[in-house]
Amino acid sequence: MSIKFLAEDDRPREKFLLKGKNSLSDAELLAIIMGSGNREDSAVELGRKILQSVGNNWHNLSLLSLSDLMKFKGVGEAKAISIAAALEIGRRRAAQEVPEKIQIRESKDIYKVLQPYLSDLQTEEFWAIFLNQNNRIVGKARLSSGGINQSVVDVRILFKNCLEHLATAIAIAHNHPSGNLKPSQEDLRITKQIADAGKILNIQLLDHLIISQNAYLSFADENIL
Repeated sequence: MSIKFLAEDDRPREKFLLKGKNSLSDAELLAIIMGSGNREDSAVELGRKILQSVGNNWHNLSLLSLSDLMKFKGVGEAKAISIAAALEIGRRRAAQEVPEKIQIRESKDIYKVLQPYLSDLQTEEFWAIFLNQNNRIVGKARLSSGGINQSVVDVRILFKNCLEHLATAIAIAHNHPSGNLKPSQEDLRITKQIADAGKILNIQLLDHLIISQNAYLSFADENIL
């Protein structure tokens, strides 16, 4: 359905879905926070009036009290609190430093990240770390869990996750509850399958680790990647 045929209160949400958050005006963003307008004004128009009253400045809006916000027709206590809470989230976000993403330089870095998840398990699990072009971590995920000696990963699900994270490289790992770090034929087969699939998508497989309780084996370090 085209946006123009929707009720104005619904258009900001639909526009968000179709075109992304950057396409929304300030009034539309405020309309999403409020959820609805009043009998005379849509949520967008009400948002526009509120912003105009403070010179279309978010900082000025944050200075208004709940009672100030509630002076606008259609803004009750719940909407006023929603607006104030959203602005407080923005303030806290601006005050925080962006956390630096961990960079993977060697197999030990991968081990440090995944050892807490894998070392003490009684069954096998398969994990992946998703990396950007600087080999900094942009995400990680458990992709499968299995029995005592088997955890098969669906390569399609692995690369679906890669694409969702916009990853340009990956590192994978699974555990051997037995403590034996020797890779099985299945370990070698799935590693080759993932590496080959990554070449098609231009996503590099940096390493595959087998992790036990207090040690690990790196396919890259052993030149069997």
